[in-house]
Amino acid sequence: TEDEIILFEREMKEFWTKLKNIYGTEQINQTLALRDSCKESINALSEKWSKKLKEGDLMIDKIQEYSNEILQQSQRIPENQKHLTEIKSNLNQEEDQKKDLTDSIQELKEELMKKKEIISSKNKATKERVERLCKSKVLFEERLGLEIRRIHNEQLQFIFRHIDHKDPDKPYVFTLSINEQGDYEVTSCTPPLDCIAEFQLKVRETNNFSAFVANIRKAFTALSYK
Repeated sequence: TEDEIILFEREMKEFWTKLKNIYGTEQINQTLALRDSCKESINALSEKWSKKLKEGDLMIDKIQEYSNEILQQSQRIPENQKHLTEIKSNLNQEEDQKKDLTDSIQELKEELMKKKEIISSKNKATKERVERLCKSKVLFEERLGLEIRRIHNEQLQFIFRHIDHKDPDKPYVFTLSINEQGDYEVTSCTPPLDCIAEFQLKVRETNNFSAFVANIRKAFTALSYK
């Protein structure tokens, strides 16, 4: 009947509605479960990538810091190179000065050694000449009535007596040295003689010392008669 058909259709609709509801609920549950799973995965990934991003940010900051430091170092390189060049230049100058100083010191040492050798040679020659003069002492004393004394600074003092017949003990004295040039030099004469410079020049030319002493005694003798 028509009522039965209507009832059947209503039951069918209810059945399909229930079937859809049952099927839809399971799908919804599955979808929700999948959604929750995806959400958890997304949260985990978000947390992981957030951590990665933070680490990346820190890495970027560190890289930027290193970059700034490298830039600063790069900017200081020309200044450091200039300073290094100045240091090298100063070192080279100091080396040159050191070499010049060493050469000068060596030259001074060599010059000093030469001067020492010359002085030593002159001193040796002077002592030898003084010794020869002293060896002539006996001869002079016996023949000329002369006394010879060695005094300070390697000088010899010649004392004549028996010249003044009125006063035989009266001394007539002159002092002799050998100068830096190795020449005889009269440093004092008492009483003074005008001809002493002439006698001194002559003995330097002839090196005849005996004649030099004899001439001075003659001059003293002539002076005593005035």
